[in-house]
Amino acid sequence: MISVTDAFAIIKRGTEEILLEDGLFEKLELNRPLKIKAGFDPTAPDLHLGHTVLINKLRQFQDLGHEVMFLIGDFTGMIGDPTGKSETRKPLTVEQVAENAKTYQRQVFKILDPEKTKVMFNSQWMKNKSAADLIELAATHTVARMLERDDFHKRFSSGQPIAIHEFLYPLLQGYDSVAMQADVELGGTDQKFNLLMGRELQKHYGQKPQVVITMPLIEGLDGVKKMSKSLNNYIGIAESANDMFGKIMSISDELMWRYLELLSFRPMSELQKLRQAVAEGYNPRDVKIDFAKEIIHRFHDQAAAETAHADFIARFQKNELPDDLPAISLMAETKGMAISQLLKAANLVASTSEAMRMIDQGAVKIDGEKVSDKTLHLLAGTTHVYQVGKRRFAKITLE
Repeated sequence: MISVTDAFAIIKRGTEEILLEDGLFEKLELNRPLKIKAGFDPTAPDLHLGHTVLINKLRQFQDLGHEVMFLIGDFTGMIGDPTGKSETRKPLTVEQVAENAKTYQRQVFKILDPEKTKVMFNSQWMKNKSAADLIELAATHTVARMLERDDFHKRFSSGQPIAIHEFLYPLLQGYDSVAMQADVELGGTDQKFNLLMGRELQKHYGQKPQVVITMPLIEGLDGVKKMSKSLNNYIGIAESANDMFGKIMSISDELMWRYLELLSFRPMSELQKLRQAVAEGYNPRDVKIDFAKEIIHRFHDQAAAETAHADFIARFQKNELPDDLPAISLMAETKGMAISQLLKAANLVASTSEAMRMIDQGAVKIDGEKVSDKTLHLLAGTTHVYQVGKRRFAKITLE
């Protein structure tokens, strides 16, 4: 049986903060399965690797014998989490929440053991709360305390509106911990205020407060900004094996170690040996290949991982075009279309500014030739193969 010290080391790996570490030790020494809570408001149905940083930690708790309570905030999701938002969010409809919740369950069980996961919905206890119950809950905290939250403080200081229901969100999230009698709650660093609210409300209701564990927000493929679909720097867990492989191979050698620590299930001792090997001359490309296979095996299977590796070698080391090269037709004016507009219209880039940036980096090719002229116009009636970076291809005809 694993020792408390070893279990603590596994849990601490990759965390941003544990509040409080002594409290976690005490709970681990209870020698019983702990109730581990993580809440997800089903506002976006497609998960990326950034989301799995926290889900991986839940899996580690499962492997240590603890009970994971995967909370889908179907009730709070209809309020909308105000965390990090500069304006009031539109609440989701019941139908949107239900559909997104199904997608979450389907995706998280690629990591979590469904036999050891208790999926819960906070509507189970919140839908029966009366107006008097909510008033009693609201009375536990002051407006001044709510304005200590960074995003609320900024909005209040700049004169931007804060809807009263937004103050209810952290209270309701905190009450979830009371209803679930959570021993530990996990969340991103941006959720710290809400997580600590759970501790305070548990004390108020006479429970032993939960331990709070915050997980870092992992950087996206650019290595700078956090992974986000809106920034197009993400690796989606539902993406094809080929896309996942290519994206992982595109990350920098330095970012690779961050991904390995937070996303790989390989022991830290093994990763330390790999670091030493790379320092002594081992090619980091081979470390990325093994990592890419591990991730693809997790979300697809081993055969898909091997096929994606072979495809990557054929495509990028032998300069072969992909077999599934998409064919796109675009309507152009008589004088043609600017290269930046063409790439955006074909969804090879997210914006014309990204197109300009990729041209500056020498990452745009037409029929295999690099493009250096950002003012280039393509004539109507022409067909060429366009490439952006190492992974994005399209055969485009300008009508």
